[in-house]
Order: sequence, then C-alpha cells, then structure tokens
Amino acid sequence: MTADVLLPANAAERSGLATLEAEAVHVLREVAGEFERPALLFSGGKDSTVLAHLAVRAFAPAPVPFTFLHVDTGHNFPEVIAFRDDLVAELGLRLEVAHVQSWIDRGAVVERPDGLRNPLQTVPLLDSITEHRFDAVIGGGRRDEERSRAKERIFSVRDAFGQWDPRRQRVELWNLYNGRHRRGEHVRVFPISNWTELDVWRYIADRRIVLPPLYFAHPRPVYLRDGMLMTAGPWGGPGPADEVTERSVRYRTVGDGSCTGAVESSAATVEEILDEIRSSRLTERGSSRADDRVSEAAMEDRKREGYF
Repeated sequence: MTADVLLPANAAERSGLATLEAEAVHVLREVAGEFERPALLFSGGKDSTVLAHLAVRAFAPAPVPFTFLHVDTGHNFPEVIAFRDDLVAELGLRLEVAHVQSWIDRGAVVERPDGLRNPLQTVPLLDSITEHRFDAVIGGGRRDEERSRAKERIFSVRDAFGQWDPRRQRVELWNLYNGRHRRGEHVRVFPISNWTELDVWRYIADRRIVLPPLYFAHPRPVYLRDGMLMTAGPWGGPGPADEVTERSVRYRTVGDGSCTGAVESSAATVEEILDEIRSSRLTERGSSRADDRVSEAAMEDRKREGYF
C-alpha cells in the first residue's frame, strides 16, 4: 500500500489553476475552430478581463480571432470604462460597443421607472448579434454565481430569438463540445463556467492581472439602500432620505451602477481579497447586485428572454 503524496497548498492551488486554465484555453480554441464569426463579451470587469487574458494566451503569438463586444448601459462606472479602453488598446483587440442609450433614443427600448438598465441590455445584445452575424458569443458566466447559471452547459445553444431553453441543453462528455446550430440560432459559450470567484482571484494573483481600482478597498461616499451600499452617479440617487457617509469599500462585481452595490472592506491587495473571499458566506451577486434580488428566478427569466 502506497502512502498518499500531499502537495503543499500553493502547489495544489497552482495545479488546480493550471487545469482550469487548460480547459478554458481548450474551449476558446474549440470556438475558433467550430464557428465562423465568434464574439467575446467584454465589459472590463474581472471575469471578462480574465477571459481576455486567456484568449491572448490561447492564440499567442497570433492575434485573438474574436471581436470583443460590450453592451454599455451608459450607467457603468467611469473607472471601468477607462480600464476597458486601455486594455483593448494594450492588447490590440477589436472592440464593438452597443450603447443602450442609442436604443432608448430611437424608442427600441424604454427607460424603466426604477432607473435599472441591466434588464435593457437584452435587445441591444440580440440586435448586435444579428447585425454582426455572430454565431458564437463567449462570456464570463460561472456556475457558482447564481442558481440558473448552474444549469448551463459550456456550449449553450440559443434559438433564433436568442432565447435559452434548459431542456435543449446538450450532454458534454469527455470535453467534447457540440457547436451545431440551425440557421438564425447561435451558441453562448462559457469557458470559465467551472471556476469559482476564488479561482478567478487566484488566477489574477498568479498571472499578475491588473484590474480596475474599484475592486480594491478605497474610501468612497456611499448611502444605504435596500441593504446595499450605493454610490451617486448618472443613474440617480441619493434621495432626500438617504444619508451619505464615507466608508472604506470595494466592489466584488462591477456593472450598471444603478444596481451594483459596494461591500465594506479593508482589502486593498489581491492577497487580502483572497483572504476575504475565503471567509465570505455570500456570493458576489447575492451581496451586491440588486437586479438579482427581484425574485429567485430573476436571472433565469432574463436568460429565457435572451439575456446572457
């Protein structure tokens, strides 16, 4: 009987990251081989930034063979938009931006009374897919984020209306991915589906990936609304009844400022964030995304309509 060999914690973590990285690189190369006009959704957030670096790694020294697409609500944090543009220029990527405001201006979507624009992304996304004839759209969705995401396969077919049907999910055995789809349909692809928030941050630490400063603790004027720390911006607020205080906060996820809250934190380095995540009992979306609190099936309902 042979004794088990235990790797040091850091060596075990690096081995796990190497496996996840290899899977993601394999998926990205499969997309390049199976599809004619793929696109990668890129917002400048941590998950899409990791995807961008994985794509560069997958095809270096050749350029990344994907168009990058951002559906910009117009309510994104300025720091993230500046980071997005800087990284695109640094990596030599091709970026298409679909501005939700353009759809509002021409009446294709209607501004909501509550000011939330995340739900308004669906129509611009589907219109952009149709306009550019994208047959695969790559995103940074992970199964640990939210319960409906756990139902996704890595290759997820969408019908001609961009809608998701969990009953059409395909079996994925032995790392074989089925990209077949009918005319007018497309496939959503999730290369980091099997990663957790902790895996993402471990990879950021290992690869020394730079992120927008919002992810790290910094003093910021915030107000409490529906149990979340919100910040002022073009999306509205604070209201007359909202008390503004300056606190040390950071963002676990970044998106539309009207529904993305900060968390109190003193974690100003990647190592400190890793320690914080290890002790957290709340998912990043559950702790900081108001649009996912509407109902238990909020995300699944939006996915059925064509949202990512």
